[in-house]
Amino acid sequence: MTIRRRTKLILAAPAVFIVGVIAAQELPPPDLSELFPLSHVSTPTDPEAFRLNATSDLVLLDVSVKDAKGGFVSGLLQDKFKIFDNNKQTPVTVFRAGDIPVTVGLVVDNSGSMRAKRPEVVTAALTFVTESNPNDELFVVNFNDHVSLGLPRLTQFTSDKEALRTALLRNPVRGRTALDDALKIALEHLDKGHKDRKTLVLISDGGDNASDTTEREIVHLAEEKLVTIYTVGIFDADDQDKNPKFLERIARLTGGECYLPKKLDEMVAVCSKIAKDIRSRYVVGFSPEESALNGQARKLRVVAEPPPGISKVVVRSRTSYIAAKRAPTHQHTEAEERPRSGKPQ
Repeated sequence: MTIRRRTKLILAAPAVFIVGVIAAQELPPPDLSELFPLSHVSTPTDPEAFRLNATSDLVLLDVSVKDAKGGFVSGLLQDKFKIFDNNKQTPVTVFRAGDIPVTVGLVVDNSGSMRAKRPEVVTAALTFVTESNPNDELFVVNFNDHVSLGLPRLTQFTSDKEALRTALLRNPVRGRTALDDALKIALEHLDKGHKDRKTLVLISDGGDNASDTTEREIVHLAEEKLVTIYTVGIFDADDQDKNPKFLERIARLTGGECYLPKKLDEMVAVCSKIAKDIRSRYVVGFSPEESALNGQARKLRVVAEPPPGISKVVVRSRTSYIAAKRAPTHQHTEAEERPRSGKPQ
C-alpha cells in the first residue's frame, strides 16, 4: 500500500501501497509509467506536474483475489472493488490490473539451525527469482546473529540470477536468529527502490532470539511502509524459538500470505506460488479524508464482487495503514507582514 503526499517539496515513500508519509525532502519527480498506463497519464510540459502536491493524498493498495480453491481471479474491473477506510466506504479513484514490476527483498535466515536446509532454501529462492517479472529489482538480506546485505556494496538491486545466487550464499551459516533486525533493515532498504510496488519474502526456521528491534517496532514500520510481506516458516518440530503467529500476523497485516510447509521439498512450490501471486495482483487506490492524516493507525478492508461462474472470492490486502500528521502551515502575523522602516522600534 502506498500513501503519497502530493507536494512540490515532498514525496512520500512507500507501500505495494504507500503506507506512511516521509518527512519533507527534495526528490526528483516519480516515474509513474509503471503504475499508470500512458493512455491514462498525459505527458506534462512542466516537469513539476508529476510532483505530488499537498492538496490531496493517495493510498494505493496491493490486492490479491483468488477463488475458493486458491486459483487467481483475473479480469476484474474497477467497479467490482470496494474499499472501506475505518469501516467507511470510500470511492476507488485509481485502478490497475496486470503484471506490474516490483522492488523485492529476499530476507533469508542463515542461523546455525539452517545449515542442513540451505540447499533447498537457495533453490527455492532462485526459483522465485526465475519466475518473477524480469523487470523486477531484487536484493537479498542475510541474517543470523548479525544482518547483512547480500549484494556487493555498490549494487543496491539486481535481476541477475547468478548475482543473486552469490548473494544468497555469501553469509556463513552459524549463530542465532536476528529476524526482527533483518526485517527492519529490509524495510529501510525498500525505500531506495525505484518501483512503486514493494514486497518482502521472508524465509526462516525460527523465531527471533538475537535482535535489538522488537516485534512491536516491526509491526509499526509495516503499517508505515509501502510493502507487502510474504513469510515462509520451515520449523523443526522441537524448535523452542519458533514463532509462526508473528509470521502469520505480519503477512496478514500487509496483505501478503504466510506459508508453513511441513517438508523441505515443498519449498520450491511455495516460492513459485509467491512469485505468481505477486504478478497477479490488482492495484486499487483512494484519497483518504483530511481527518485520516493524523499519524494514527486506520483499519482497511477491500472486498471484490465475484465474476460470473464463481460463487466466492478471497481478497487479501493490507488491513491497516498510518498516514503521518500533516505539517502545520506557518501563519504570518500582522507584525511579520508590516513593512520595516529601518528605524529602531
